[in-house]
Amino acid sequence: MLPLDNQLRIGVQTIHRRTEPAVGPWLPRIDELVALVERVDQCGFDSLWVGDHIAFAIPILDPLLQLAQAAVVSRRLQLGTNVYLLPLRHAGPVAKQVSTLDHLCEGRLIFGVGVGGEFPQEYALAGVPINERGARLSEAIQVLRKLWSGEKVSSEGRFYPFPELRMQPPARQPVGPPIWCGGRSEGALKRTGRLADGWMSYVVTPDMYRASLEAIAAAANAAGRRPESFGTGHLLFTRLDDTYEAALEAATESLSVRYAMDFRKAAQRYGALGPPAQIAERIREFHAAGVRHLVLDLVGPYEERDAQIERVAADVLPLLKDLRATA
Repeated sequence: MLPLDNQLRIGVQTIHRRTEPAVGPWLPRIDELVALVERVDQCGFDSLWVGDHIAFAIPILDPLLQLAQAAVVSRRLQLGTNVYLLPLRHAGPVAKQVSTLDHLCEGRLIFGVGVGGEFPQEYALAGVPINERGARLSEAIQVLRKLWSGEKVSSEGRFYPFPELRMQPPARQPVGPPIWCGGRSEGALKRTGRLADGWMSYVVTPDMYRASLEAIAAAANAAGRRPESFGTGHLLFTRLDDTYEAALEAATESLSVRYAMDFRKAAQRYGALGPPAQIAERIREFHAAGVRHLVLDLVGPYEERDAQIERVAADVLPLLKDLRATA
């Protein structure tokens, strides 16, 4: 079994703006970006998370730069990437950027990483063969940990070899930010067990989550790993509304635009939709399956983002007070 704590933490993933041709492109404003972080903090959530793509169906900002700004706005929230597509970049410069971010947020960073692949054009843009993404991620994780140590290190890997050198300063956290791997495939789960400090999932059911943790634990055991703690996260498509039907319609519309496909069935299967009690019950199911850091992706019209954050904080979080209490 993986060593999990008992406390449930609940965060919010930044909401991407839906653009329509008649409106024109979204031009982010500093006040708008700052207000989002302030609202998540003041509403009592535990963390703020950002996604990552370099070419996507809708506008999306660079995750590390977003978190650098958020670190100045909130001195309390834990910050995380969910997930950073590490194989699209060279591990060396990323190690420097993430180490710097770990200092800027004073050690409040969780570095979630994954391979992506649902948008192959991103790999073409980065000049990286898409069939190498898994191997690149595995090697990059080991390179990051070496460089974050601040010691003299070298690497003879296939993708990121370098001679002996020392990257200074070391990361703020003693062994660097915890690295949580995303992914649902067999290979991704085995990689998580061998190399990662935690697992971040999305589009899985509670039963699928429980089974995946068992696969991760088996891979960790086979690799001879005995971690003292293991982080478990899940990105949950969430829409609070008066009825399940109204929530489903709003979720389907926004997610279908985001992923450029009909997302209705996926929203039904994987989302937490409807009135507060229904959402809280879904969160409890994931907690029972092993999730300890629940990240809410509050889907629906962008203009209702702030209201959703406030309503979930007021109407859903109190229903989970017993799980969020410190064990």
